[in-house]
Amino acid sequence: MSARPLFFAALMALCTGSARAETLNLLIWESYIDPKVIEDWTARTGVEVHQINYDSGDGRDEILADPNSDVDLVVIGENSARLFGRRGILETVDEARTPAAGEYAPDWRARCAGFGLPYLWGTMGILYRDTPGMETPRSWSDLLEPAPALKGAVAMFDDHNETFVAPLVMLGRSVSTSDKAVLAEAFEVLKRQAPSVLTYSYVVTASQDPVIGPKIRMALGYSGDQHVLNARAGSPGDWRYVVPQEGTLSWLDCLSVRAGSPRKALALDLFQHLSSAPSALANARALGMPTANQVALAQLPDDIRNDPAVYPPDDVLARSQTQEELSADSVQTRRRIISALANFQ
Repeated sequence: MSARPLFFAALMALCTGSARAETLNLLIWESYIDPKVIEDWTARTGVEVHQINYDSGDGRDEILADPNSDVDLVVIGENSARLFGRRGILETVDEARTPAAGEYAPDWRARCAGFGLPYLWGTMGILYRDTPGMETPRSWSDLLEPAPALKGAVAMFDDHNETFVAPLVMLGRSVSTSDKAVLAEAFEVLKRQAPSVLTYSYVVTASQDPVIGPKIRMALGYSGDQHVLNARAGSPGDWRYVVPQEGTLSWLDCLSVRAGSPRKALALDLFQHLSSAPSALANARALGMPTANQVALAQLPDDIRNDPAVYPPDDVLARSQTQEELSADSVQTRRRIISALANFQ
């Protein structure tokens, strides 16, 4: 199963969404916002919000790069925010128009490069089904060199950033490397893993496939994904999440407004609404994910703020890398490697 079907479905949704009067198009990961937050804004403005879901950063960036796309707002990774902002595709943050910007610490805001505000953040790790015989993963090798019982039961990614986090961290390398020799090492790791991989589609998407979903027992994923998977499984303890001992990626998603939105005033109003403390608090509680909004953070109950499954402890953050911007050559090398992996399944 590939991430491409959802990508093309998103494009079709954009075409139909553009025909709707008084509708904003929000490009966002699936199950990544508290529905009540959207409902409250629609109740106040009378404007509907049409969510366009993607299941990989590459798919999202293809949509956003299309000059004919009808996107108004987007949830985007920090490096893509910087890249698309420099290209004039994303609106700069103006505190006069978005007072909620003052609710974020300068170092958090800086990571969105002035082209958005922090939305949610977290880590990458291993998702696994807590079933009889399944041991808690401790190392990235548990995902990349899985036990024989996991053959054909692993879900990975079809994305030039996320796919390489596990092998590069396991090898003790930078997740942002452009060194072709190092990427070749990572390729060898991924080739050996390939026979155990059921799908390179994001596990939240793949889990909905009635044929593929039940077969997945371990996956590369984001902190917070376990809540979505458990909600679908109808069991709060079915899926668990762990950060491997070697370290991980600490990621940040930014919320941005597309500069070319034909509904700019409405888009900026929704941007303010989604970035404000009440919405940030609602998202943090509903999704079980950490917020960078200082006002919302102060209002969270201690049991959530002190929950290591939500807010990574200091020792995890100390072992975490952030993703730096990749060169165009590195991106192309990584994409060629991902395309080649299907030959080794």
